[in-house]
Amino acid sequence: MNAQTPLEVIILAAGKGTRMFSDTPKVLHKLAGKPLLGHVVDCAQSLGAQGVHVVIGHEADKIKIAFRDASVHWAYQEDQLGTGHAVMQAMPNVASGSTVLVLYGDVPLTTEKTLRELLSQTANDTLAVLTVISDDPTGLGRIVRDPNQNPIAIVEEKDANEQQKLIKETNSGILAATAAKLSQWIGQLKTENAQGEYYLTDVIAMAVADGTAVKTVVASDDKEVLGVNNRQQLATLERHYQLQQADKLLLSGVTLADPNRIDIRGKLTCGRDVELDINCIVEGTVSLGNRVKIESNVYLKDTVIGDDTVVHANSHIEGVQVSQACSIGPFARLRAGTVLHDKAKIGNFVETKKADIGVGSKVNHLSYIGDAELGSGVNIGAGTITCNYDGLNKFKTLIADGVFVGSNTALVAPVSLGKDSTIGAGSTITSNVETNSLAIGRAKQREISGWKRPTKK
Repeated sequence: MNAQTPLEVIILAAGKGTRMFSDTPKVLHKLAGKPLLGHVVDCAQSLGAQGVHVVIGHEADKIKIAFRDASVHWAYQEDQLGTGHAVMQAMPNVASGSTVLVLYGDVPLTTEKTLRELLSQTANDTLAVLTVISDDPTGLGRIVRDPNQNPIAIVEEKDANEQQKLIKETNSGILAATAAKLSQWIGQLKTENAQGEYYLTDVIAMAVADGTAVKTVVASDDKEVLGVNNRQQLATLERHYQLQQADKLLLSGVTLADPNRIDIRGKLTCGRDVELDINCIVEGTVSLGNRVKIESNVYLKDTVIGDDTVVHANSHIEGVQVSQACSIGPFARLRAGTVLHDKAKIGNFVETKKADIGVGSKVNHLSYIGDAELGSGVNIGAGTITCNYDGLNKFKTLIADGVFVGSNTALVAPVSLGKDSTIGAGSTITSNVETNSLAIGRAKQREISGWKRPTKK
C-alpha cells in the first residue's frame, strides 16, 4: 500500500458467540471498559481508513445502537456461512481502487504498529497475511509453505493432515489486499471443506495460483491476534492488556504497589513521582499531577488532580477538578461538578456534588455538600447537610469566607451564610445569616424531672 492508495477496513462481527453464554452480543462484551468491537474500530480509524465497514448479523440492532455515534458503514450477513461469505457482504460498498484490510470484531488487541507493517507489504498487488507462531496451534489454520518458504496455502485444522498439524505458524485471519484482487478471489470461493463454509483463507491458494505474491508478517505477541470466544479468553486478554498499561506507567516513572492490581479503563496521564496503591480503577480521562498519592481501592473517572494531593483509601471520585495539596477521604465520594481549590480537605464519609470548595476549606466527616459554593477557610462540622432539593427543584447554598458550621446542621437552600459567621451545632438554618453573626436554629431544651421509662406489659 502506498500513501496515495485509500484504505478500506472490513471488520467481521456477525457471529453469535454461543460460548459466551450471554444475551449480550460477543463483540459488545467489554475489555478495559470498552466493547471488543470498539477497540477494533478505534484501531481501524487510527490507520486513517477512508471507510470502516462492520459486518453484523446476530443481534445486529443491539450492535448498531451501541455504535450509533461511530463513523462506520454497516453490512448485514443474514446467514453465517463463513468468513469469506462475511467479506462478500461488505465488498459492494468498498471503493474499487482501495486497499482492503480485514479485521475481526472479537480480536481487540491488534496494534496499529503491526497493521501498518502488514499494509506496507501490499504494494504491487501483493496479498499480505498476518501470522503468529503458536506453541499450541490446536484449532488454528496452519500456514503451509513451499520448499523456498513462500506461503502457498492456509489449511484449517479440520482439513489438515497429520504432517500439517505439526506446523507452528498459524493464521490470524487478518489480511490485506487490493479491492480488485480480493473481489476476484472471494467470487471464486467454494464450500468444499469440512465445515461447508466459504473460507476467506482459501484466497491464499488462489493468489498463488494466479501468480500474485503472498507475503506474511509475524505478530510479535500472540495476544495481538487472540480472539475472544469465551469469558476465560476475555479475562486472559483483560489481564494481558492491564499488565501492558502497568508496564507503561512503571516505565514512565509511576510507582505501582502491585502491577497486577490496577485497572486502566480509559486514559491516564501522570506527572512525576506519582504513587498508586493496589486496586485502583481508572475510567474515562484522568490526569494526576506531580507527587500525587492514590491509596488503595480508589475509583477515579474523568477527573483532574493537582500536585501534592493525597486521595486516601476507598474513595470514589468522578467528574471532579482538584487543585494542589488537597486531601480526600478515606471513604469519600466526590460527584460530578465538584471543585476543590488549593489545600481543601474532604474527610471520611463525606459526599459532595456540584460543590465548589474554597482554598483551605474543610468538610471533615459525615457530611453531604451539594449545589454549594464555599469560600476560603470554611469549616463544616460533622453531620452537616445542604438541603438542596425539594423534590422538584435544586437550590444553592452560598457560604462565604471564614464561616464555621457546627455539627449536625441542616442548611436549607436557597440560603447564604455571611463572612465569618458561626452556626451553632444542631441548627436548621432556613434564612440568610449576616456577616460576623451567630445563628442558632434549634428547639429549646426541655427537662422533665422524675421521668419514668415505659415498661413492657
